[in-house]
Amino acid sequence: MPSQLWPYVTPGIPDEFFEHLPGIPLTQREIRLLLISQLRLEPDSVLWDIGAGTGTIPVEVGLLCPKGQIIAVERDEEVANLIKRNCDRFDVKNVEIVEGSAPECLHNIKTAPHRVCIEGGRPIQEILQAVWQYLPSSGRVIATASNLESLYAISQSFSQLQARNIEVVQSAVNRLETRGFSQTFAAVDPIFILSGEKLD
Repeated sequence: MPSQLWPYVTPGIPDEFFEHLPGIPLTQREIRLLLISQLRLEPDSVLWDIGAGTGTIPVEVGLLCPKGQIIAVERDEEVANLIKRNCDRFDVKNVEIVEGSAPECLHNIKTAPHRVCIEGGRPIQEILQAVWQYLPSSGRVIATASNLESLYAISQSFSQLQARNIEVVQSAVNRLETRGFSQTFAAVDPIFILSGEKLD
């Protein structure tokens, strides 16, 4: 359902349309598109976005799936307020913000997820173990890794949890930028996107 600020049915809102804070992660547009494609959303999916940061994924998914429900988990009050402001900015009504640290706060969420997106959190293995308990059969988890340690931890967790249909994608995106009098291509920081399904 398009908003006044983004009157299109396709995802891919430019980064500068979002309000952001210094030092708070913002999932860049091209990475966001890869993440959303890996989620394999249905019209009424319930998505938990853990480590929601600026709130770009909740906003995009909220617009894509107006009948769905998005739970944005964020531990910092100031960042949780930022997510709310970005949802209001795009007139997204189906996002609930849970303020707390994962995995400890997850038991407070009333609605079980069909999909889980993990974009942050140092105890990534604990978070994965915890969300797995809430997922139904055929539920799907997507996790991002920006360093070797996170990549290893997520891979190991998927193996321990016996996740099925595992996919790993690494982004390689370059954007055209104007620098002085010339236009040049600048690389967007690469990231690994890992996905797996729970099949009982």
